[in-house]
Amino acid sequence: MKILVVEDDLSLAGQIMTAVEQAGWVAESALDGLEAVYQVTEQSFDAVILDLGLPRLDGLSVLRAMRDQGIHLPVIILSARDTLHDRIEGLNAGADDYLCKPFQMAELIARLRAQIRRGSGQTSPVITIGELALDTCTSAVYWQGQPLKLTALELKILSYMMHNSGRIISRSELIEHIYRQDFDRDSNTIEVFIRRIRQKVGHNMIETVRGLGYKLVQPA
Repeated sequence: MKILVVEDDLSLAGQIMTAVEQAGWVAESALDGLEAVYQVTEQSFDAVILDLGLPRLDGLSVLRAMRDQGIHLPVIILSARDTLHDRIEGLNAGADDYLCKPFQMAELIARLRAQIRRGSGQTSPVITIGELALDTCTSAVYWQGQPLKLTALELKILSYMMHNSGRIISRSELIEHIYRQDFDRDSNTIEVFIRRIRQKVGHNMIETVRGLGYKLVQPA
């Protein structure tokens, strides 16, 4: 999962990005509103953490620009503005959640997990597909009821596929969602990770769709 952190306070942005990375996701940052609009139109993200008091373009304008362009990924607003009017205005502009500053990082991550689940059509904190289960609160994966040992990148790939089960996911999409933009990417490594995951969960769980990518399925 890749998260865009839009916050002009460098210290707070760094803390949020650290928390996002510790949760097992990829974090990218934007320090002003125009950069945020550019990034969400040029890259693929799974959620946005959006401050309202941004330079060059305020957060509500960023949010409205996203929705006007048909970008419907989950957005959590961060703001020191805590009046009822401000919260209503943010939600009416298209935000999925609103968190007032100061806040606890653990609460932000919990809200982010919930929004990512809802964005992929999941309501339970545990995603179960056949004999494979992912606890989204702890990032623990279970195969046939037993804990599964995965590397960090294997977990990112499998988690993304479980949030998007039944859908064909291309190699480029996987790369986009498991690596930072400035990371030296190699599409061949995806095949290596897929092979390793199949060795741990069974080959029938991940189908190869020739010329298109991979699909996580529930075996018959």
